[in-house]
Amino acid sequence: AVITVHDPGFWADVLLGGSVGAGEAYMAGAWTADDLPAVARILVRNRAVLDALDEGLWGRGAAWMRRALHAARRNTLAGSRRNIAAHYDLGNDFYALFLDPTMTYSCALFEREDASLEEAQRAKVDRMCRKLGLAPGMRVLEIGTGWGALAIHAASRYGCKVTTTTLSRRQADYARRAVAEAGLEGRVEVLLEDYRRLTGTFDRVVSIEMVEAVGHQYLGDFMRACAARLTPEGLLGLQAITMEDASWEAYTRDVDFIKRHIFPGSCLVSVTALAEAATRVSDLRAVHLEDLTAHYARTLALWRARFLARLDEVGAMGFPESFARMWEFYLAYCEGGFAERYIGDVQMVFARPRASAAPVLAMPGAPGPA
Repeated sequence: AVITVHDPGFWADVLLGGSVGAGEAYMAGAWTADDLPAVARILVRNRAVLDALDEGLWGRGAAWMRRALHAARRNTLAGSRRNIAAHYDLGNDFYALFLDPTMTYSCALFEREDASLEEAQRAKVDRMCRKLGLAPGMRVLEIGTGWGALAIHAASRYGCKVTTTTLSRRQADYARRAVAEAGLEGRVEVLLEDYRRLTGTFDRVVSIEMVEAVGHQYLGDFMRACAARLTPEGLLGLQAITMEDASWEAYTRDVDFIKRHIFPGSCLVSVTALAEAATRVSDLRAVHLEDLTAHYARTLALWRARFLARLDEVGAMGFPESFARMWEFYLAYCEGGFAERYIGDVQMVFARPRASAAPVLAMPGAPGPA
């Protein structure tokens, strides 16, 4: 990768801010690269150097300030609403610029080399539905509606009655319209509610890449809430963006570019942390795990290409150039992280004591090429 420095202030930004400083310098136009995901991969491979910058004499003050700001964004009941709104309420039209027609904002699953992004997103949703053994008449709770793709799929394809919840007002409005257009108003209920305030019991609970918005301090609360909503025969399906186990505890204390500028209050989970939280606060047990990491690198590459192809429209929506560059850096930064497997993506299934793992056991082997 070739980096071109346009402003000598770039060097001070990196010295004082490490990878966060590099990202902020990119937002400001201080540097460009011919292959931004490759730069991200190099940063990941040399993260010990960046960590030394963050924790060294020059970067310690900035790192402390970032931690203080992040701590103020804890996911309390009020804080969660603010944090979700900061990211997801940027506008449905904004996300439509780079997402596929299903408006699915999570890792796709490319079962065929020539699969389109839309096909891959539908394949991902259907794979989770099959792992949970969805069947007509089942009551399903989805935590994290997104724009409604999974709820609509589970209700229309599997005959389930779905209750889905989000904290994003704009997502809720969009999902309700999509449900009405699909003629599923009697089968899908869209709530604007925190997972901690939900009531009732369900045959299945599912959550696709929402647990990253919980915060590590509340991971036990999340797993407890999921278990409390399940019948004794119930299954919980999670898709989660993960940090490698060996780095997770240190990561929870750090504030990277994404925590600082993209997802306030966010924190990736680790597979071990999820399993330990479930064991500590509930009777859930892990019965299945499938790694989708390579598929996320491809998903992000497609999102970034679609985003860059419509930069003029980003500006027309009133977003400044620094915002567009921030999102370009974010998408490339994540792509590099998944390509190097520093971060991952998994589908997991947890079971209550009387639940059968038969749906998972009946699944075919690993999916096709990423």
